[in-house]
Amino acid sequence: MANLRTPLFAAHQSLNARIVPFAGWDMPVQYRGIIEEHTAVRTAVGMFDISHMGRLRLVGPDAFDLLQLVCTNQLATMVEGQIRYSLICNHQGGIRDDVLVYRWPNGWQLVVNASNREKILSWLQENQGNRQVTIIDETFDTAMIAIQGPKALAVCQSLVDDDPHKLKYYFGTATRCLGIDALLSRTGYTGEDGVELIISKDRATAIWNELLNRGVVPCGLGARDTLRLEAAMPLYGHELTEEINPHQAGLSWAVKLEKAEFIGKMALESARHEKQPQRVGLELQGKRAARENCLVYHEGQTVGRVTSGSFAPTLQRSIALAYVEPALTAVGTSLHVDIRGDRSPATVVKLPFYQRSTT
Repeated sequence: MANLRTPLFAAHQSLNARIVPFAGWDMPVQYRGIIEEHTAVRTAVGMFDISHMGRLRLVGPDAFDLLQLVCTNQLATMVEGQIRYSLICNHQGGIRDDVLVYRWPNGWQLVVNASNREKILSWLQENQGNRQVTIIDETFDTAMIAIQGPKALAVCQSLVDDDPHKLKYYFGTATRCLGIDALLSRTGYTGEDGVELIISKDRATAIWNELLNRGVVPCGLGARDTLRLEAAMPLYGHELTEEINPHQAGLSWAVKLEKAEFIGKMALESARHEKQPQRVGLELQGKRAARENCLVYHEGQTVGRVTSGSFAPTLQRSIALAYVEPALTAVGTSLHVDIRGDRSPATVVKLPFYQRSTT
């Protein structure tokens, strides 16, 4: 079966992007090069086509109740325009997806990972019961563009009717962009400031081209991965799976066990006290990159595995995220990572690897 294509696919082709299959979509992995695109986001402004992400709208009097049941985070305290990170777990406490929950004046919205869109849509429908809620998959009628970097807000200021500088972090608003309705949010997956735009698919190319005209650098999945890794943001299918629970992943802050019943609550209460592998950050000697499933050793014994790794362009060193035995998670712990038969020294370091200056 052919992969899906976003409304911006032709725009990527016109820029000679290298296209790869990703989560059932044909997506740009890079344009001019990963390091150049990565650096643009860290130092100026870059943009990403993230239209492959699932966009689900929930309307009706019981929309909140359904989301409160499937989400681990507390949604009752959200005000209109607010956005909250949450996990959706199975009954055993494993992570089915990590999502953003948006509370709009006219209902609720979820942005889910592309690979999990159909799974989460089915999960919502399975758990809907008799609740009065309509679930609308808007993924194919809309496009989504992330504009990220220290100059992102300035670039977007005259592009949209509402000043993005006035948006608090993890808040959004309905606005207009080049004269069309849009949803603007101060969110991102790069470790930098920036915004994400949801717009009609028919006008996506016009907005993309206007951003190009303003000097915004187009960026692909490659730079998106190195940026999120430096910021230690987990990626579904790597740091997060249905076999990993939020406590292991370092995401206990997104689980509110004090709230009323939600799917996975009982299992997650028990998991708090279990000694299971934990997510850590590793800094490796030299420039060689550890890759997914590289084994981690301590005193000659296998103690974990790498889930993501790369040479970090901003930091100019090799970094990785890994799950290791809980006794070995202290910052400063010396380990080794097997990279194609060579065991490279590695040290557990504090996360995130990179944090932008807010001054």
